[in-house]
Amino acid sequence: MLEKSEVRRQMRELKRQLTPEEKLRRSGLIMEQVQQLPAFRKAKVVLLYWSMADEVQTHDFVEKWYRDKVLLLPCVDGDDLVLRQYTGPECLVAGEQFGIGEPTGPVWDNLESVELIVVPGVAFDRRNNRMGRGRGFYDRMLKSTPNAIKIGIAYRFQVLEEIPVEAFDVPMDLVIHD
Repeated sequence: MLEKSEVRRQMRELKRQLTPEEKLRRSGLIMEQVQQLPAFRKAKVVLLYWSMADEVQTHDFVEKWYRDKVLLLPCVDGDDLVLRQYTGPECLVAGEQFGIGEPTGPVWDNLESVELIVVPGVAFDRRNNRMGRGRGFYDRMLKSTPNAIKIGIAYRFQVLEEIPVEAFDVPMDLVIHD
């Protein structure tokens, strides 16, 4: 099995090879599957993410659904993620640490209300394990939302047979790819 650093390096290289058009096309296929899930259809409070350039693109999906559901996005707060509701493009500001769009407004403290979480990752495996960027933001946050269904999304090449897993890693309930 590859070391985490090698998996991250390989995934960076593979993602670099995708054109912006290919990323959007593949992301559309992935997000279409997400919106067809009965768990997504039923959920009233959903945690998504505002995608970075190398991730499955979520901007169009967030724009499509924020009027019909409570859509929360993560915001970096020191070493942790806090959640805020997305209320439209005017609520976004560039986050301090990574420059990712983050909503302004009050922190969403009712973590038990989160029914479904769509999670990015560097890589996943066939047992629904997830590897992130290495800072543990999502693993810490996912532990505080035990009732939520956790859906990992990735490009097909990001789903490997097996990835290194540590005790603190939180597995997904399902991984969707193009």
